[in-house]
Amino acid sequence: MTSWINPPSAGADAGAQAAIVDALYRFAAGQDLRDRALFHSAWTADDAELDFTQPALRLGLELPPFRGREHITDAILGSLAAITTSHSVTNPRVQVQGDSARLFALVEAQHLPAADHSRHLLLKNVYWCDLVAENGLWAIRRMRIENLWMDGDPRVLFPG
Repeated sequence: MTSWINPPSAGADAGAQAAIVDALYRFAAGQDLRDRALFHSAWTADDAELDFTQPALRLGLELPPFRGREHITDAILGSLAAITTSHSVTNPRVQVQGDSARLFALVEAQHLPAADHSRHLLLKNVYWCDLVAENGLWAIRRMRIENLWMDGDPRVLFPG
């Protein structure tokens, strides 16, 4: 297992560290703001992968990893069309190796039906991301999400 105890300045300056974490902020804010271009910009052009299999299983659904920036964007933003979301990203840890990086963060994701805020699904997740520098931005090549705990009604996110 890789150690995450390096100080923030190890391997990259603070500006590079912030630019790397910004890819995860674009992922989160793109959902919350319903901003397709912002969400889309978080992912690599050719080989993006989002692995939500573990949280989906905990919620009672089998999902394969989503592959491809367009498919990820369509699937995630489409599934949230009738849901109000708020994502909070904390505790980011970054490791840089040239034009690639690894990112760990905790993300709290609140989901409420847009028409009924009396119900919710709150997820506390660990995000493991592999990123690359691409076209002047850092972009997520692979994201694996692990759920630590949840509170609420899973049918908010998966009604069927």
